Amino acid sequence: MNRTIEADFFPQAFEAIKDKPCILIVDNNNAFTRSAKLALEKTGSYVVFEENDATKAHQTAQNLKPDLILLDVVMPETDGGEVAARIQSDPTLHRTPIVFLTALVTEAETRSGLRIQGHPSLAKPISFPDLIRGIEENLPVRAAS
Repeated sequence: MNRTIEADFFPQAFEAIKDKPCILIVDNNNAFTRSAKLALEKTGSYVVFEENDATKAHQTAQNLKPDLILLDVVMPETDGGEVAARIQSDPTLHRTPIVFLTALVTEAETRSGLRIQGHPSLAKPISFPDLIRGIEENLPVRAAS
C-alpha cells in the first residue's frame, strides 16, 4: 500500500512512524520475513514491510518507496538479481539501497565486503545483530528535521 494513502487513512499512526526508516524485506520464506519484521519493529527503530512474491517485489517497492530493501537471492520464478535489476532501472527507486540475503555465501565472505551485482550481502542464516548492522551500514543518511 502506498505510504501516502496510509497517511490519509491513519494520520496518527503515520505521524508515529514517518521518521522511522522503511525497510522492505523480499524473500519467498514467509516465516523468515515475518520473524525479521517482528524483531526489527520490536526495536522501535524501523517500519518493516514484507513481500513474499518476487514477481510483485518491484511493484511493492514502487508503492512503498522504502529506505532500504533486504532481498533474497534465490527465489522461485524470479531471482533476487532480476528484482534488483528492475529496481535499479526504475528512476524512482534507483537510489534505494539493496542488501542481498543469501545462503550462497559465508559470513566470512560478507564480512570481507563481498558484493553481489555491486550490492552488499548478508549470509543466511543471519543473526539479529548482523541484520541490524547490515541495515544500519547501508541506510542512507537522513537529513535532520
